[in-house]
Amino acid sequence: MQRTEKEQVVAELAERLRSTESLIVADYRGLTNAQLEALRGKLRSSGARLRIVKNTLTRRAAEEAGAESLLALLEGPTAIAFVDAGGDPIAVAKALSDTARETKFLALRGGTLSGRSLSGADVEELAKLPAPEVVKSQLVGVIVAPLTQLVGLLAAPLSDLVGLIDARIEQLEEGTEGASADAEAPSEGRSEGEASQ
Repeated sequence: MQRTEKEQVVAELAERLRSTESLIVADYRGLTNAQLEALRGKLRSSGARLRIVKNTLTRRAAEEAGAESLLALLEGPTAIAFVDAGGDPIAVAKALSDTARETKFLALRGGTLSGRSLSGADVEELAKLPAPEVVKSQLVGVIVAPLTQLVGLLAAPLSDLVGLIDARIEQLEEGTEGASADAEAPSEGRSEGEASQ
């Protein structure tokens, strides 16, 4: 690589480091080209780009960009997953973690999430988090549950009242039927008495 090419790579990488809030660094030693391409595809669908650059150039770019926390992660073959502005860092961490588990080669070193440094273990924990859609649906469930209970509490007295009114109506109807049966019984008795006289 020519000196001007190296300077251009360092400048591009430094700009990328300045503009990216989240990135994950991994050791890709042992992965085949096919596995790397498959990983790139997974990361692209999650809103990230995988970049493999020499550590010496990455160190210069990190120093130029003021990303000193990245320097400690640059040991051996290094791949950096840059999360785009609209990307999902959790999905990126999951894709990298899944690839590490499947291939037994990829090793997560760490990274940054919204400017905060992460260790390899932190990236693994990030990968275990539920997807944002799941979290949103759980949040909606938490918000709706008390409202559903409130509606149930408000509806219960009304249904009890309706049940009470229905029971009273039945009671009154039974009483009316009993009274009409009593009223009919004496008239039958008189006609028998009148017949005996």
